Amino acid sequence: MSISANFNESRLTTLALAKVGNPLRNEPLLTSKALCRFDDDEADLLTACFLKSFKSLELHQLKGTRGPESNPLFEYASAVFKTPGELLTASAEIAKHLYAKSHHPNIKSGDLCISLIEGIIVQGQATQGLCIIKSENKVPFLQVAEHDGDLVLTTQHGIYPDKIDKGCLVVNHGANDGYVVYLFDKSGSTHFWNRDFAGAVPVRDDDYLTKRFGQLCVDFAQKGLPEGANEERRMAVAGKALDYLSDNKNFELSDFEQSLEEPELIDQFTHFRKNYGEETGTVLEDQFSVSAPEAKKAKRQLKGRLKLDTGAELRLSSAFIDQAETLLERGYDQDKEMNYLKIYFDRQLP
Repeated sequence: MSISANFNESRLTTLALAKVGNPLRNEPLLTSKALCRFDDDEADLLTACFLKSFKSLELHQLKGTRGPESNPLFEYASAVFKTPGELLTASAEIAKHLYAKSHHPNIKSGDLCISLIEGIIVQGQATQGLCIIKSENKVPFLQVAEHDGDLVLTTQHGIYPDKIDKGCLVVNHGANDGYVVYLFDKSGSTHFWNRDFAGAVPVRDDDYLTKRFGQLCVDFAQKGLPEGANEERRMAVAGKALDYLSDNKNFELSDFEQSLEEPELIDQFTHFRKNYGEETGTVLEDQFSVSAPEAKKAKRQLKGRLKLDTGAELRLSSAFIDQAETLLERGYDQDKEMNYLKIYFDRQLP
């Protein structure tokens, strides 16, 4: 399932607020008693601010949408999509749901904004979205204002769009599979927000499988090779693995392993892949259709870095790594009793 949401024509129509504390610290839960009022210009600003961080995110879907393990967020989103006037009531329940899941000392209190977005385009059709963002850190800013014929400087604290900490956008599409969901958590840990609060899982489509296998290849090169392997060797292994994704329309595990060529390297990869699945809970299929865009992204992002004890640091692109055997030379200077690197090039680029 390859789906992307277009926000160009989207517009925020209604908004409710809440303050969600941490129950362990006896912090309160406060919910707004009425929907927020705003004019057209403010609606445009809020729409841009709220949706900015949802672009180019990995596709998720809500899980547990039927029976006794019904997902609360699925129920609240369904109610709002069916009756938009239910946003205030649903937002209070969403805030309570988040508050109930916040029983961990590391979870910060924050401001919650819950809004209904109209005009999200999915597969050529306009639909709605339930946008939930949480800001845990307020940014100070200065404002110059006129007061009694003079200018005064005031300081305030507010939500900066680029500093929104967590977000969940439930799109009214694919209800039978749990709705399309986009999530982000800038804290780096997704368990609380994605799993505990939203109850969402990644969609295991071609994009997901290609992206995850690309990451597996990079992790293998960095962590699965013997400790004595130098950075060029690690990058060369990762580059060869990612080349397989770039050069093939379909992934076959046995075919991929043969592309590694070296029997010892194949054994190391097999062992690493098994441990990787057990440790991360991410077990990848032995066969899938390769997503060309994701394969290209993985290759472009492949960069090596050599950090030397003299303070020098070199960044090596994937294009360089492909030619490292002929363009980079390692050696040892007997007079200085130090290692050295020699890099060959035609000309220096601006």
